[in-house]
Amino acid sequence: MPIVLIHAATGSSRVWEYQRPAFAAAGYRVIAYDRRGFGRSAIDPAGAQPGTGADDLLALANHLALDRFHLVGTAAGGGVALDFAVSFPRRLRSLVVANAVGGVQDDEYLELGRRIRPAPQFDALPPDFRELGPSYRAANPGGTERWLALQRASRPAGSPPITQTSRNRITFALLEGLNVPTLLLTGDADLYAPPAVLKLFAARIRRSESVVVPEAGHSVYWEHPEVFNRAVLEFVRKH
Repeated sequence: MPIVLIHAATGSSRVWEYQRPAFAAAGYRVIAYDRRGFGRSAIDPAGAQPGTGADDLLALANHLALDRFHLVGTAAGGGVALDFAVSFPRRLRSLVVANAVGGVQDDEYLELGRRIRPAPQFDALPPDFRELGPSYRAANPGGTERWLALQRASRPAGSPPITQTSRNRITFALLEGLNVPTLLLTGDADLYAPPAVLKLFAARIRRSESVVVPEAGHSVYWEHPEVFNRAVLEFVRKH
């Protein structure tokens, strides 16, 4: 049974080095791919641009002859995962959305985001400060540097970020109609999606379960891979 992994905006398919062997050892076919404009993905200037992340994933799933699969998305990849789940729910056995703001466009939710992540000050912070929790940065300087190295390598030098649109205007009302079993996961020190934000999604996605990981920031898959892997595997085994 396949598990497809969608990386954040500060990474590429290479960031899943703690997940690929663990999920494969559990008997799953693990598929991690580079989203458009990241890692080894090549942009065709003659092709349709920028496309949507959900359509890119659908094309990949069709190319690989995947019927139904488990989908795991973290951070910005979680937004792509939600858009895919709303668009193509019959292709999914389950959905895991980790550390994600989800791309929700409700005005009140966008205002909440501005309160907890004031621009431009927040965006000017170093990526490891924004996306790794303070406990991890204090205790694991080597892991922090490895994360930063993968982040720096995630885009070709001088390559501007590609902003893809969504197939859907994601709203909480839209998510109330989602009928895919969903695991919502975040860290208690996540500056983007703290537990209060996770609760907003949990209240609206009817077939959802929630996990809050202590002393973790915006990259639980990296900061606490054992906890992340166990939670994901326990969840997907049920579906």
